[in-house]
Amino acid sequence: MYRVKEAIIVEGVYDKIKLSSFIDGIIMTTGGFSIFNNKKAQSTIRTLAEKTGIVILSDSDSAGIKIRNFIKQLAPDSIILHAYVPEIKGREKRKEKDSAEGLLGVEGMTEDIIIDAIRKSGATVDDKAGVIRSAREITKADMFLLGLSGGNDSSLLRQEISKKLGLPSKLSANMLLDCINRLLTFDELSSLVEDIKQ
Repeated sequence: MYRVKEAIIVEGVYDKIKLSSFIDGIIMTTGGFSIFNNKKAQSTIRTLAEKTGIVILSDSDSAGIKIRNFIKQLAPDSIILHAYVPEIKGREKRKEKDSAEGLLGVEGMTEDIIIDAIRKSGATVDDKAGVIRSAREITKADMFLLGLSGGNDSSLLRQEISKKLGLPSKLSANMLLDCINRLLTFDELSSLVEDIKQ
């Protein structure tokens, strides 16, 4: 079992069941889109964020991104961490048909993928703090300089970066920048952009 200090927020009960099989920690479900109207759940998320910090672990599809964006408005950025699972085509065993976008959700991911995503978010796993940001933060100006914003092919380039880093392709430029700052140095990002452009 992995001990995670921060509370983990997932979309559904099957996500919680999956995580509970290998994570010792608080795991809360949003009930999918019902979080938008569930004031009690919103209040619980705020309280957990203040007491332990939270890790949002939602599916990589459009619905998961929408739920994540709603939850991140409930508490200050400084106490919210974002864990992302990669976009993997497939269907969970319990389902009869593919999801709307044909992607596996959190419940369909392996234990290794989930723990890796949680560690990359910066969460504390087994009393070890996750990824530490590099000393030189990558800025929006850097993104522009590297062609990741403001250009004709910027969106495609960001999607390729997301794919290489195992992140959802639908991340906003700001969320991608936050992830990049957790995962790469400026030099590593520059090299990755050059490799993609070739």
